[in-house]
Amino acid sequence: MTLKDIVGIDHAVVVVRELDRAAGNWKRLGFTVSPRGTHSAHMGTGNHTIMLEPDYIELLGVLAPTEHNAPTRALLEEREGIERVAFTSLDSAAGAEEVRARGLDPIGPTDFERPVTMPDGSLSAAKFRTFQWPVAEAPAGMRIFACQHKTRETVWIPELMSHANGAKRLRQVLLVAPEPAKEAAHLSRLIDAPTRSEPDGAIAVPSGGDRADFVFMSREQLAHRYGGISLAGLSERGAAGLVMAADLGKAEKALGAAGVRSGPSICVPPARANGTLLVFTA
Repeated sequence: MTLKDIVGIDHAVVVVRELDRAAGNWKRLGFTVSPRGTHSAHMGTGNHTIMLEPDYIELLGVLAPTEHNAPTRALLEEREGIERVAFTSLDSAAGAEEVRARGLDPIGPTDFERPVTMPDGSLSAAKFRTFQWPVAEAPAGMRIFACQHKTRETVWIPELMSHANGAKRLRQVLLVAPEPAKEAAHLSRLIDAPTRSEPDGAIAVPSGGDRADFVFMSREQLAHRYGGISLAGLSERGAAGLVMAADLGKAEKALGAAGVRSGPSICVPPARANGTLLVFTA
């Protein structure tokens, strides 16, 4: 990647209709889920985070309709699941200018924060500066944005980073589309990254550094890759799943009946994880 102020995947945003219920669901899947946070008023959203290293998963719900969350509300009318993915930004203002120099009109940068209760009971805040690629520039329907963490110590809290299911870090974001190569090429142009063909014909786009890859494939290819896993609820085009490095012994124990073996992986079908296929690998 030649974008200087943008590095690889920071976090994946899973949008849900009932935030508290979703948090309970992911806890039952063996994740340590952060206390609920409430974003700045103009965003109208709340979240729970699932902290990994060096990335994380965000469960996001709409608390009040605003102009900012209109795209999220539109998606939730159709389904739950991965709506967008963030890249780590070293400097969101500079990153936005890099994108503008490539002929695109970024949204932002925008500053916001949410209160955080620290493990010792003290009240602090998680502060961010983000910018978005244009909403219309959404490979396989997935929006992308960049996130600069001003207060990493209030986000990556050690007590939140240990999970009963052994999850450690993101390895891949899985996307399905009728024309995977076309969608992968779109993302490649947006982030200045190469594409790579995988053995089963899927197309990977590295997100940068040692961070997770994006992997584009047809729904049929996804079904073949994870045989025996129900994909009910997934759309024909969209971000479909997350592949995580994990301790498989812990994953199998923590997931119980929700976990299904598929080759060397343990999977949670989308219907059990708010529209998101979860894949645990060694």
